[in-house]
Amino acid sequence: MMILEGQDLFPWDCGLRGCGEAEEATVSGMAEGEGLRERVLEMMKAPGYQSRTRSEIAKDLGLRTKEKGRLRSVLAELEKEGVVDAGKKARVGLKTEDPDVLVGNLRFHQRESAWFYPELGHAGNLAMGIDLKELDRVYVSSRKVGVALDGDRVAIRLDKLGGAKPKKGGKGSRGGGNDRKRPEDGPTGRVVEIVERRSGVVVGTFMKKGKFSYVVPDDESMPPTIELSAETTANAGQKVAVELVDWERRESTPRGKVVRILGYPDEAGVDILAIIEAHGLRTEFPEDVIAEAQAVPDKIPADEIARRDDWREEFVFTIDPVSAKDFDDAIAVKRVKDGWKLAVHIADVSHYVKPDSPLDKEAVKRGNSTYLVDRVLPMLPPSLSNGICSLRPNEERLTCAAVMEFDKSGKMGKATFLKAVIDSKFRLTYEEAQVFIETGRGPDGKRNPELEEAIEVAWELASVLRKRRFSNGALDLEMADVRVVLGEDGKPTGYKREEYNESHQLIEECMLVANEAVARAIKNAQRPGIYRIHEDPDFDKLNEYAEMAKSHGYEPGDLSNRKHIQKLLDAAKGRPEEHAIKLGLLKSLKRAAYSPEPVGHYGLAKTDYTHFTSPIRRYADLIVHRGLEPLLVNPPEKMDRVPNKAHCVEIADHISTTERKSASAENETKRLKLLQWLKACSESDDPPVFHAVVTEVRSMGLMVEATEVMQRGIVKRESFPPGDWRLEAHRGRFSSRNGSLSQNDILPVIVADVNIERQFVDYQIVEVDDDGKPLNLKQNRPAPRRGSGGSRKKSGGGGRKPAIRSGGSGRKASDGKMPAKKSSGARKSTGAKKTTDGGRRKSPSKKRPRGNR
Repeated sequence: MMILEGQDLFPWDCGLRGCGEAEEATVSGMAEGEGLRERVLEMMKAPGYQSRTRSEIAKDLGLRTKEKGRLRSVLAELEKEGVVDAGKKARVGLKTEDPDVLVGNLRFHQRESAWFYPELGHAGNLAMGIDLKELDRVYVSSRKVGVALDGDRVAIRLDKLGGAKPKKGGKGSRGGGNDRKRPEDGPTGRVVEIVERRSGVVVGTFMKKGKFSYVVPDDESMPPTIELSAETTANAGQKVAVELVDWERRESTPRGKVVRILGYPDEAGVDILAIIEAHGLRTEFPEDVIAEAQAVPDKIPADEIARRDDWREEFVFTIDPVSAKDFDDAIAVKRVKDGWKLAVHIADVSHYVKPDSPLDKEAVKRGNSTYLVDRVLPMLPPSLSNGICSLRPNEERLTCAAVMEFDKSGKMGKATFLKAVIDSKFRLTYEEAQVFIETGRGPDGKRNPELEEAIEVAWELASVLRKRRFSNGALDLEMADVRVVLGEDGKPTGYKREEYNESHQLIEECMLVANEAVARAIKNAQRPGIYRIHEDPDFDKLNEYAEMAKSHGYEPGDLSNRKHIQKLLDAAKGRPEEHAIKLGLLKSLKRAAYSPEPVGHYGLAKTDYTHFTSPIRRYADLIVHRGLEPLLVNPPEKMDRVPNKAHCVEIADHISTTERKSASAENETKRLKLLQWLKACSESDDPPVFHAVVTEVRSMGLMVEATEVMQRGIVKRESFPPGDWRLEAHRGRFSSRNGSLSQNDILPVIVADVNIERQFVDYQIVEVDDDGKPLNLKQNRPAPRRGSGGSRKKSGGGGRKPAIRSGGSGRKASDGKMPAKKSSGARKSTGAKKTTDGGRRKSPSKKRPRGNR
């Protein structure tokens, strides 16, 4: 149970019009007073301007009484952006720009240093004259982060723009002596101001010694204790959320007050609540938002149906995950004379969520839904997201549709957009759809000719679209997903590996072309909008990636050419190092984001791209739906206001930040539960055997990745098989009389130990019997390291059967279930004799997941 202590349950200031001091302004920006911001700045930039009060500014601009509230909002926003400064006696003028200061968001990583991401639309940033698209991030060392926390909006002063050459060999280089550019060799800076806290809340453990009480924070980058400025009803050992009230230097002790008691660490769900609090996520909806959502009628009025295109008799169906409750999209596809006709129906959320309403203001604050390992924090209240907006089968629902025609080569011809009403005929899971694709009939073997034909035609079109997309230079970065299975008590009981197959690809291709068609229409009509962009990579980073690929034995070619990148990905397909090759590329590419400018999508090889297909869970899509209204075949009589370009810049920056925050929380909850399960594996009498690929050879041991669960870790030298192992650094391997251990080898391993606090896993090489079971565990497993358990985590990781050395992951050694608990006893290492072979395996067909591209 979570106990509240404090009045402000969700401290939040989204920094947009319509929030905080700017409550009277509108996010859409088309209200009376449009252009006031520009008039204010023009006046202040005029020669001879002297700072003056708000009343004097209003008088000089000739504003009417009802416009003065708008002026206060504009000035508050400009001050927050660092463009103006309210000096003595509240006299406002342009702020003197520091030529080396940028405003943006700070994200910490495991070494307690951070990356700073500048805001592209910030006026002060733009005034610096730096190409912010090239300067996509700045390194801030642990000594220069000040008192900033992960996710804070900060101002940094640039120390340098980079340019230092990477070191060769030696410390910081790979075992083979390849170049590795250090973060500090690029642009660097230091935090000079906390512009806005992500939440100002820190999670920790409440402690009490006599009359003295304090909190030990989970975030190890903070000082070891937080002093409390007020009494609390928390009990010693409970997890609490602390709001910081005073902290001047990183070396000093912070002071704060407990605002929420989360519970004891071993209570169900407390670990996830701690992550929610640490990331400042919103878990409850305000009363006015709930009231507005509940006031939406469950039945669609007849006059609304009458004005829309009627698709209720058409064969429309959905394909979604088995656990899905909100269905954004449905499709209908048929063959025509020269190709196919595809209709992508998207939930018409804009019909129910109007600009500047309580629902809209809350949605823009959240920016998107957040999908944690055990719960969903939706952007819209469940009565909408799981109710009237969800395209459930056999229920009338309102949609906004993109209807597209394709020739036999997959080239898009005519595209029209319309408001419609549908009645979905089927709700299929991915697993059910896959059976139809593979067998031509349903999972139960029963025939349904209409559904069978619909899926056959849809996959026929999707296959052509997919082939065309890759021929145009799209990158195949599909990777399997590992989902941790939880029990009713929230504890992990196993895992499930989910591969992306043809059923995922079918829906993916339909959504991609709909997003592309809408983006092109909005751009050509010169309508304000928000685009999904993925900028071209920094080729210095691609060169570093090329060196990494060479260390795995590949000849990457010219990676400035997308076809060479895809050739490299194809070569790694099915190989032990496939995941490392794909992950390395992802780290080399820039991060996809939102922008008011259609600069294109590098990974998808699309010139025009936006997010249109998920308005239930993404605010960007809702803005796009509103911007599309004048281009509809049947536009509504009263169209929604759309943000102007300046406001789209603000919204794009904001929702890019909320997306990163949600992704960080989602990944942290998944990683935590996986580590908890692996910890249980290390304590089991019958632990699962994983196939681990060697990703790097170091003097201390082997860096490996267990491919079944996609978890990295280390095999220390003491966990090698018996023998006189010696490091041959020039060859990147360990050798002994019994064999060798080299990069890309696959080894049978068990989990020896897990440090949940440091998010690190120790593996041990084992011998296996004919059934793949580990031998002599009680006698041969190493003792766990001291202090390896605990719940404190860092915010934002000669044998009988030789090791496998072939493409793919081989036999699946673990069934993904919780192993039995172990009995006590000393453990020593054992291992398998190592054999190697060479060769490359041809790649199977390309696959791509459905995702947030």
